[in-house]
Amino acid sequence: MGIRTIAAAAAALAAASAFAALKEGDRAPAFTAQASLAGKPFTYSLKDGLAKGPVVVYFYPAAFTSGCSIQARAFAESRERFAAAGASIVGVSLDGIERLNEFSADPQSCAGKLAVASDADGRIARSYDLHVSAPVSGAKDTRGAQIDHGFAERTTFVVKPDRTIAATVGGLSPQANVQKALEAVQRLSGR
Repeated sequence: MGIRTIAAAAAALAAASAFAALKEGDRAPAFTAQASLAGKPFTYSLKDGLAKGPVVVYFYPAAFTSGCSIQARAFAESRERFAAAGASIVGVSLDGIERLNEFSADPQSCAGKLAVASDADGRIARSYDLHVSAPVSGAKDTRGAQIDHGFAERTTFVVKPDRTIAATVGGLSPQANVQKALEAVQRLSGR
């Protein structure tokens, strides 16, 4: 099993829970988690992020899988546009911090431009009403490394400083997901 298995698991997640996520107007759960930026671990706090403006919290299945690398790269390439609209970005997956240290620094993924947080037990994803699947036996990433954790569905939340969800984006391709999140942030800022 490999990339096809991961793609099948991701498709099943999307189909099974396309409408389960928290919606616009709901209150976003606060969280603190181990995270990495440019290969350096730190503690990420949503509360601290929101003190500076809206936060785009995007959940993705696993680091170094094709769709997740595409999405991370798209967020990294658009980071300045998000910042111009006053928003920061944090990715969240069930990956351990060691994988995220590599992923956050990888030039083909996060490129050292965005933080990614570890939700190893899926608690954060579940608090956002996202489905978390069990690990897939034999699943490997695009580098051939074993993936030994479950998968959260690919869903992005635009969270306003008062912790109200301004937009929930799911059921789209990785690049379309990023574009819709950017449009939501730009609407918030009036740009």
